[in-house]
Amino acid sequence: MTFQKDNSFISGRLKSVSFAVKGAVKLITTEHSIMVQSSIGLLMVIAGFYFNINTTEWLFQTLSIGLVLSIEGLNTAIEKIADFIHPEYHSKIGFIKDISAGAVLFAAFTAIAIGLIIYVPKFL
Repeated sequence: MTFQKDNSFISGRLKSVSFAVKGAVKLITTEHSIMVQSSIGLLMVIAGFYFNINTTEWLFQTLSIGLVLSIEGLNTAIEKIADFIHPEYHSKIGFIKDISAGAVLFAAFTAIAIGLIIYVPKFL
């Protein structure tokens, strides 16, 4: 089976979107870290409605949720590629995977800081 590139603008874009949706579904249904982070994101959306956050707060919250999920998706892809290329432990692969996980940590800390800025005043 050979790959046939779709040169049509509309159908090519539709295929690209379908692959992206398929990938997002695979992430959400197979990766525990994405499941947890998606659940937290959903809880934050519910909290946003409950506390009636303003438009600017919604923007920052939405960007934070998207940032964490996106970086986690990239981290998962890097880990899968690294495991495929070198299934046994290798210090350089471990180093790459640690850096990738560190990027997720930065995104998560940013999201936590934004969440605290938005929600702590609601409790005070």
